[in-house]
Order: sequence, then structure tokens, then C-alpha cells
Amino acid sequence: MVVKGRTKVQTGATKMKAKRRRHDSTFKSRVALEAIKGIKTIQQIAKEYEIHPVQVSDWKKTMLERLPGVFEGESGGSVEEDFEKERNELRCKIGELTVQLDFVTKKSKQLGL
Repeated sequence: MVVKGRTKVQTGATKMKAKRRRHDSTFKSRVALEAIKGIKTIQQIAKEYEIHPVQVSDWKKTMLERLPGVFEGESGGSVEEDFEKERNELRCKIGELTVQLDFVTKKSKQLGL
């Protein structure tokens, strides 16, 4: 950009910043699994999928950290938690409906219905 007097004159074309790409979890896991296998180098994988090598390393690290938790769901712990959550929600709803019924009963007696 060249400044002449008080007006600015642009020289050449201005570059627009590229929009950040978003990758879905399936793509990330495929890339991370390939990195874990170790058949190709991180550089080769990054070039093949057109992503930065640091991103491949990060996804690999994340996958390795979360891998032990994959089989924890089979013990039934999450099913029990869901059951308890639903039970508590139903108890709250029963209490709410009981209060409403008591109110309607009281008001109907006052009105002589």
C-alpha cells in the first residue's frame, strides 16, 4: 500500500485469508488410526490428506488418550446412570403433578364444583 498525500493507493491484489476447514470425527479417526499403525510417516499421511503434520500428531495423541475408555461402556455403568437420571426426572414430574392436583382439588371445593 502506497500513501500519496492523504489518500491511500493500493498496489497489487490483496490476499484473502483461507477459511478454516472443519473435519468430521470419522475423518479424524481414520487419519489418527493410520498414524497409530505406523505404516506411513506423519509427513506422508499429512501430505496424502492435505493437512498439517502437527494436526495428524494431535489427533493421534487424542485418540491414544481416549482409547482406554472405549470399552468402559460395556460394564453397564452408563445404562445405570441413564436409568437413575430418568427415575429422578419422573419423580420430579410426579411431585409437580401432585401439587397441581392438590391445587385444582382445593379450588374446585372453593367454587363448589
